[in-house]
Amino acid sequence: MEAILANMKQVGARGLGAPLVILMLLAMIVLPLPPFLLDLFFTFNIALSLVVLLVVVYALRPLDFGLFPSILLVATLLRLALNVASTRVVLLEGHNGGDAAGKVIEAFGAFVIGGNYAVGLVVFMILVIINFVVVTKGAGRVSEVSARFTLDAMPGKQMAIDADLNAGLIDQDEARRRREDVTREADFYGAMDGASKFVRGDAIAGILILLINIVGGLAIGMGQHGLDMGTALHNYVLLTIGDGLVAQIPSLLLSTAAAIIVTRVSSSEDMGSQVGKQLVDNPRALGIAAGIIGMLGLIPGMPNLVFLLLGGTLGGTAWMVARRQAQPETVDENELPVPVESESSETRELSWDDVQPVDIIGLEVGYRLIPLVDRSQGGQLMNRIKGVRKKLSQELGFLIQPVHIRDNLDLGPNAYRISLHGLPVGEAEVFPDRELAINPGKVFGELQGTPTTDPAFGLEAVWIDPAQRDHAQTLGYTVVDASTVVATHLSELLQRHAHELLGHEEVQQLLDNLAQVAPKLVEDLVPKLLPLTTVLRVLQNLLAEHVSIRDIRTIAETLAEEAPRSQDADALTAAVRVALSRAIVQQVAGNVEEIPVIVLEPGLERLLQQALTSAGEDSAGIEPGLLEQIQVALADAARQQEMNGQAAILLVAAAIRPWMARFVRQSVPGMHVLSYNEIPDNRKIQVIHTIGRDPAQG
Repeated sequence: MEAILANMKQVGARGLGAPLVILMLLAMIVLPLPPFLLDLFFTFNIALSLVVLLVVVYALRPLDFGLFPSILLVATLLRLALNVASTRVVLLEGHNGGDAAGKVIEAFGAFVIGGNYAVGLVVFMILVIINFVVVTKGAGRVSEVSARFTLDAMPGKQMAIDADLNAGLIDQDEARRRREDVTREADFYGAMDGASKFVRGDAIAGILILLINIVGGLAIGMGQHGLDMGTALHNYVLLTIGDGLVAQIPSLLLSTAAAIIVTRVSSSEDMGSQVGKQLVDNPRALGIAAGIIGMLGLIPGMPNLVFLLLGGTLGGTAWMVARRQAQPETVDENELPVPVESESSETRELSWDDVQPVDIIGLEVGYRLIPLVDRSQGGQLMNRIKGVRKKLSQELGFLIQPVHIRDNLDLGPNAYRISLHGLPVGEAEVFPDRELAINPGKVFGELQGTPTTDPAFGLEAVWIDPAQRDHAQTLGYTVVDASTVVATHLSELLQRHAHELLGHEEVQQLLDNLAQVAPKLVEDLVPKLLPLTTVLRVLQNLLAEHVSIRDIRTIAETLAEEAPRSQDADALTAAVRVALSRAIVQQVAGNVEEIPVIVLEPGLERLLQQALTSAGEDSAGIEPGLLEQIQVALADAARQQEMNGQAAILLVAAAIRPWMARFVRQSVPGMHVLSYNEIPDNRKIQVIHTIGRDPAQG
């Protein structure tokens, strides 16, 4: 047997499986087969149907058996080819007796139905009705509805994958795998919708083949072989019914497999485990059923023994399940923590261990959110936070510190708080038993739930039951669970405060890593040309304006070149920004050749430059009314750019860029400030708005 399986695997690996199956089907249709080969093929057909049914039962989700529609089609064609081959043998050799068409057909015609063709006809018709009217028709309808809803939900699922990717919860490979799963799911249900039509047609073909075989057999037996009516009926009808049953039973098994796989819900357990947990693990339902069956068993005239026996079995099962559920979990005494006797707090001297440093990144959760961070309870928040740290570390260019998580009874049960250096920077509420449907800007309906606001981006959202997930995605909502909400909020805050996370230790580690590939550069830079504090200040300036410091080699080379001319951190930052201009513009504007920008009116720009020069980078020399007008105009221009789907980029002179960047960061979040010398030579600019121009001048 192992040798046969090995040969089959080698044939499949060489791509010869499909041609051999086609040749086998053609041979069964064209060539007359001996009874032994018919027995072999019929037995193989039954075995194939059983294997397919069992694979479907033990599959965790429909996509685990994505080949099922093709298997269903091939098995249907195999069964039809067998019908053609067996019909030829029955009509040619049926006058010789019951075993003329093989032992399998004879067994189903004689043993299964007791040699009575009237009973055989009734059994065959019942099987066809069950297969055609109940199983196949229902499975076809479920396949059609599933295919329709799966296609409708595809945009929402794709948006959810993109949201997880942008939040750092998954990487590119995982996002690609999920997108492939979404596409495969739509293809699978679409293929199942079509394959169910083949199964339905196969049931109709079974009825027609039966009638044709009976009429043809009687005509051949009585007209060509001179058999009397009774003998012809006995021989040909029994063989025809046996042939029909041999083909109809595998057809019923495959139809049942199709119905099971299209009604399955993806789970981490197979069907048997789900039945055990969801059906048998309910003592109340078992107890009520036992009482009803037991009362029926007490009615005179009823089969008392059978009803009472089954009622007692159900009652005993309910009692055992209830007792098992009520029994507390036992804990091994060896696993209990041993209390450690410590000195009294009054006699023990204080030490530096009693002064606990503040956490760089902290996350406090209410008591109802503890399961989100407890892996033993299935919590996924720890893994999501690890994904956020990995993604931000790769994007920003330095290692994000670990997140210290603790519970806080002072918070609300569903509340959490994010802190940096011991100070809160964000707080919100989530519901672990619900999911958040976020309105990305365009949806096609409303949802029933608790209205709220997405804590990360301030978008309108609704807390919904998990059962509404597919419906919400169909309407265009992005649906995420509570862990994803917290992780996305954390990711957004860490990006916003990245410059506060970079310290001397992190900069030293960056330089140590750079020294492995450019030792002379690091040796000349720190501390010969610049102190570590100045390098830290430059990197913090870059991060504060959302500029990645991944290209630490270019940054270090620029600092080494500019350090003899200036030790000022702001001047060095400006020089580094020019060196990183291509990366900055690529991050802000993308691959467009012509960059849409907002500029200041030349007179206003000169006024700001003179005021800042005299005041020393301080806005005290600028009228508050003018600052307010600039802020309103910039906010309006940024809003229009956002409506046009373009980034809001303010282009100013290099002398006022640092001050404008700080001013915009506080007043117009989301706007990027570039200087003219930061535009690469291969890019053009297109002035969209001019701040400070009189509207009457156009």
